[in-house]
Amino acid sequence: MDLKTTTYLIVGATFILYIGIAIWARAGSTKEFYVAGGGVNPIANGMATAADWMSAASFISMAGLIAFMGYGGSVFLMGWTGGYVLLALLLAPYLRKFGKFTVPEFVGERFYSNTARIVAVICLIIASVTYVIGQMKGVGVAFGRFLEVDYSTGLFVGMCIVFIYAVMGGMKGITYTQIAQYCVLILAYTIPAIFISLQLTGNPIPQIGLGSTMAGSDVYLLDRLDQVVTELGFSEYTTQVRGDTLNMFVYTMSLMIGTAGLPHVIIRFFTVPKVRDARSSAGWALVFIAILYTTAPAVSAMARLNLMDTVNPAPGQNLAYDERPDWFKNWEKTGLLGFEDKNGDGKIQYTPSAETNELKVDRDIMVLANPEIAKLPNWVIALVAAGGLAAALSTAAGLLLAISSAISHDLIKGVINPNISEKTELLASRISMAVAIAVAGYLGLNPPGFAAGTVALAFGLAASSIFPALMMGIFSKNINKEGAIAGMIAGITITLFYVFQHKGILFIADWKYLQSWGSNWFLGIEPNAFGAIGAVFNFVVAFIVSKVTAETPQEVKDLVEHVRVPTGAGQAVDH
Repeated sequence: MDLKTTTYLIVGATFILYIGIAIWARAGSTKEFYVAGGGVNPIANGMATAADWMSAASFISMAGLIAFMGYGGSVFLMGWTGGYVLLALLLAPYLRKFGKFTVPEFVGERFYSNTARIVAVICLIIASVTYVIGQMKGVGVAFGRFLEVDYSTGLFVGMCIVFIYAVMGGMKGITYTQIAQYCVLILAYTIPAIFISLQLTGNPIPQIGLGSTMAGSDVYLLDRLDQVVTELGFSEYTTQVRGDTLNMFVYTMSLMIGTAGLPHVIIRFFTVPKVRDARSSAGWALVFIAILYTTAPAVSAMARLNLMDTVNPAPGQNLAYDERPDWFKNWEKTGLLGFEDKNGDGKIQYTPSAETNELKVDRDIMVLANPEIAKLPNWVIALVAAGGLAAALSTAAGLLLAISSAISHDLIKGVINPNISEKTELLASRISMAVAIAVAGYLGLNPPGFAAGTVALAFGLAASSIFPALMMGIFSKNINKEGAIAGMIAGITITLFYVFQHKGILFIADWKYLQSWGSNWFLGIEPNAFGAIGAVFNFVVAFIVSKVTAETPQEVKDLVEHVRVPTGAGQAVDH
């Protein structure tokens, strides 16, 4: 059976599964729509959380970034994984004990202000919309290559699938769909890795294969990769870093606290019955996440080695363009892989120099193309396509739910019309979800320049606005409403200003910047990493403003004390 037919069958089967779950898990109340009824099993919630958290960035982009950044790509592994640990330890149990539906609802009640709630909604929407653009790109890339439809058609199909199970089921439908999507994406990520690890090292466990010798040789895989890349003039893979130590540290911190502040992940912990279950599901999610994240470095190195060996089969011997393999021709059609014969010799010259390099490789194709490069069976290649779509759709659904909940629950019911009936609120939730999907689709087709090509910016925006407000709301009794509002506004404003100020000099998609403008960056910190600096501004402004304004009411201090009491086995307050 040819690849296209196999892909249609496997991807189609997963879509039918998602739609079937949506019909079965249709939400009948606002509690089911927002928090899946609050009765999800911790293990099931851990699996759904893992799918929600591991987006197209984790499945498609991360390994591609590490493949080309080498050791420097560890900022993504450390940042995203460390951020989840922060979330699990410092935020999830306390927010679950507070017992509300959404992050802005917590902010509004903790800081006793509808204005604070509105500001939190705005910050949530800005961060979530920026993040969802990356998921839309992942859907379009996967459809464009494997189903041989154009980017826009693939995007519309993905929107329709999300519309069906998210609008019908809300959090209930999304939760059980994400469990299925986790199973799909983790199989799609690990099975090709096992095959390729066996091919290259003879070891079926990728994590061990990464540190093993090449099959039939006494040369270690990483040593071989270092040799190949340095022969072509690239930096040594195992020692390559990006920027200076300060920039790398700040970038990691921005990803960490941004991950901990992403609302679509936080609301997952509102779906379990008890605070103890929130802690348990956080632990299970980390186990499920670790399966992919410990495999990613091996996938990255093996994909880079396979690519280099294809275009440069021997030292000093470049592949003739007319002899390029089928996988190369297939990816050329998508525009994500390209060749420009600058010297007219008809051979592919791959170098780190922009003047002499003739090969354009989009980082996002590495995971998706690797099974084809390794000549794996068609069903494995088709499974990878299904996995990429599952990763993108699962996170997109979570983000869209966070956006629609913020609009229907926090703005409409919380501020505009507190007396709205549950039936009307549920209708408003579904309408908000539909509108959010339409807006996300439009931005996927027409991404704004400052956000195109990256999801790191979304983490920076969450880091500078939402995370500090949550941390101060839980762990400081003295931060008042004026301080929280001023802090959120200051954090997200200075981060957005910094990004817009430098958007003309930042080449996000290629991870390059104009050296002549580097001195204009604050302490050499690149815009995608600035969220951590924005968070510092948020904390400082909040503390200063709280010092010079009215003290936090005693009942709010008592509420903070109650939330922090470690009664993990206690039943959380229902909304």
